[in-house]
Amino acid sequence: MKTNENSRRDFLATTLIAGAALAGCGSKSPFTPEDIADVKPSGEMVKLLSVDGEIIEVDKAFLKPVPEMPTVSNEEARIGIPGKKFAMVIDLSRCKNLKKCQSACNHMHHVHPGQNWIKLNAMQEADKTAPYWQPTTCMHCDEPPCVKVCPVDATFKRKDGIVLIDSDRCVGCRFCMAACPYSTRVFNWEEPKLEKAIADQPYNCETSVPQKKGTVGKCDFCPDMVRQGNLPHCVSACPNGVFFFGDILEDSVTNGAETFRFSDLIKDKAGYRLMEDLGTKPSVYYLPPVNRNFPFENNVEAEKKD
Repeated sequence: MKTNENSRRDFLATTLIAGAALAGCGSKSPFTPEDIADVKPSGEMVKLLSVDGEIIEVDKAFLKPVPEMPTVSNEEARIGIPGKKFAMVIDLSRCKNLKKCQSACNHMHHVHPGQNWIKLNAMQEADKTAPYWQPTTCMHCDEPPCVKVCPVDATFKRKDGIVLIDSDRCVGCRFCMAACPYSTRVFNWEEPKLEKAIADQPYNCETSVPQKKGTVGKCDFCPDMVRQGNLPHCVSACPNGVFFFGDILEDSVTNGAETFRFSDLIKDKAGYRLMEDLGTKPSVYYLPPVNRNFPFENNVEAEKKD
């Protein structure tokens, strides 16, 4: 009937949300007596699409919370996102050493206190040159030496360019740390201090959570966020737009507020990569610290090593 067809369209969003509650239930009575024994009707009715394709009305009080969608399996995480090649651009002229990127990364990945996956170092090329701040992340190299030396395939490179670690495989040999010329990896010497709910989760390569004692951790480009169409946490946390992230195949990078053609940005701003002569082919590019937005300030807090 035409009425039913219109109703399906009108309440499509509702059916997607409530689908889990209706799965496996009949169209006339989607809830068992046990489900509604202690629930008081609210009087507010919601129209839903049953598994039999019929429009039914259910009191809103009887709707169950929808569980979170299952995370990507580690097997899927090892493959990556098809048709993508991710890269990051860091504009050194914008960095003020606020460390918002660092704190956001540490918080979202539950990094052990005293460790940082993003390092912020005061750099100076020579005695008479101007110092500047340099955020350093994992470079997600196209020729990653860390992957080549791992004896158990715990650290791996995906088709989308992201280099990740599978802590379920890591044996703590630290060969990857010795091989990394950028010193971006850390070792979990102690049991990470995690909430029980986090510690009890199965390890997921795309979130790098939960970290485990005796394994290696590092920047992961937040592939769980990227898979959802969001930016890595460091990018969205920086108030000065220092970090740009995007897809080289689409030739586009953004910091959330500004979007540039990747090739033009690197060409026009003289972008470069660290230790290019090593042949690691990093996926992280830097824009030189010229025409700076902020003066260099070297206070006591900034002098602390990350």
